[in-house]
Amino acid sequence: MLIRLKIPKTILWVINLFFIFLLIFTLFRLTTFFAFKPRDLSFADLLPSFMLGIRYDIRWIAIILLPIICFSLIPKLSPFYSRKNKKWWTWYLAVMTFLTFFFFAADFGNFSYNNTRLDAGALNFYEDSRIALQMLWQTYPMTWLLLGLVIAVLFFRWMFRRSHWTVITRTDGLGIPYQRKWFVITTIFLGLSVYGSLNFAPLTWKRAFALHDNFKSYLALNPLQNFFATLRFRQPAYNEPKAREYFPLMANWMELPQKDKFSYHREVMPGSNSIESRPNVILVLCESFSMYKSSMSGNPLNTTPFFNDLCKNGVFFERCFTPHYGTARALFAVVTGIPDVQLYKFSTRNPLALQQHTIINNFEKYNKYYFLGGDPEFNNFAGLLHNIDGLQMVTEGKFHSPKINVWGISDKNLFLEANERLKNETRPFFAIIQTADNHRPFMIPQEDSAFKKLELPIDTLHKYGFESLNEFNSFRYSDFCFKKFMETASKIHGNSFKRKLFPQHYFCFHWRPWGVRERQ
Repeated sequence: MLIRLKIPKTILWVINLFFIFLLIFTLFRLTTFFAFKPRDLSFADLLPSFMLGIRYDIRWIAIILLPIICFSLIPKLSPFYSRKNKKWWTWYLAVMTFLTFFFFAADFGNFSYNNTRLDAGALNFYEDSRIALQMLWQTYPMTWLLLGLVIAVLFFRWMFRRSHWTVITRTDGLGIPYQRKWFVITTIFLGLSVYGSLNFAPLTWKRAFALHDNFKSYLALNPLQNFFATLRFRQPAYNEPKAREYFPLMANWMELPQKDKFSYHREVMPGSNSIESRPNVILVLCESFSMYKSSMSGNPLNTTPFFNDLCKNGVFFERCFTPHYGTARALFAVVTGIPDVQLYKFSTRNPLALQQHTIINNFEKYNKYYFLGGDPEFNNFAGLLHNIDGLQMVTEGKFHSPKINVWGISDKNLFLEANERLKNETRPFFAIIQTADNHRPFMIPQEDSAFKKLELPIDTLHKYGFESLNEFNSFRYSDFCFKKFMETASKIHGNSFKRKLFPQHYFCFHWRPWGVRERQ
């Protein structure tokens, strides 16, 4: 039928390409549906997501195909003008297919890890590209994944060439003339597809969130739409007029002393002699230590029995939680006492937010330490920690233990080497120990033969919040490391360590109780 209308070859080819790309996008959305669909949602419940998703997909397909039509307004640049043109345009489509598949693969990995679509926050890892690439290489079969990606792109390039050849064989000898009107009509159609709507209101990224369900919204969005729509949030911004407007509400909630002035200044003096007694303080930051995976939540897998005992014998703040992912955000909140509210970039990366007051500096005449098994430049941990006066940083390259992966030495060795350093202290000290083993690539050192891995069915692991057996055992290994540290410290300090531990809060843990990776 289209041939009878004497539609130019380029237009016919673009129509074929349109449906090929629509098939690719639809297959990816179906894969997301089957891989991550919550049990309480049926396919019928998600039909609005699929319908809206098609509109987003058509927008990006139009963006990919629009250059072919626009350039073909000049006949000499048409993909059917010469062999050279065909070669250039098929390679252009191959590159665009590669980028599309790359975003799809990255989005799939991000969804499996954080239950969210890929967004501009992924660029945080670009700023630490060396560490991020090492983590990916040690966690995933990157050789096979890249090989599969290349093969898929080459296959679709062959499909594009074959589609080009099919158009030629079906139209040769029919005397179809070059008519610019068809290119103008197609340009207008693709332009409207990019706009996404036939009325004055364009199709926006926010439209997906009108579905009022996280999974429905994420299923509707495609990775390209979500990533590029969130890029504008990468730049830190503040709105002083809005801050002044809502200040009375905030002042009342925070019980600020001067509610009639636009000032958040407040001084709170110690209510006891806890600091005057000059206790030693160890603050342990437990990376990715989510509440729902732990024994404290009542998880029947009983992953953290030792930590659970610590909670029962100490002070357990069961209503303290972290509302956002990212170790950098947790470190910022703990050190400064201010939540990191930036959505797509960490405050540790924001020069306007980096210089902050920290209560740790009120521990006067204390030696202060920071222990991290890896590189403190990751997410600019080091920049934030410069707020602590006289801080001694014991990090990658300053340990005797061997490095086991991209995150440095094992958590057990981190604890033991920190203990060796601290046991010789003659002055009071404040020490921060930041763990990292409970993180991809989930590696447990062979030297820790005393730790016994468990085997459980994958359905059981999924039911109780774990994605894999490696993650489950890595979480249990964290508990093993805490126990080894406490046992070692107890041997050195004896009963005095235990007496200081609980009544005087000698040993404090900060962890991520709820996390954002809780399964839907």
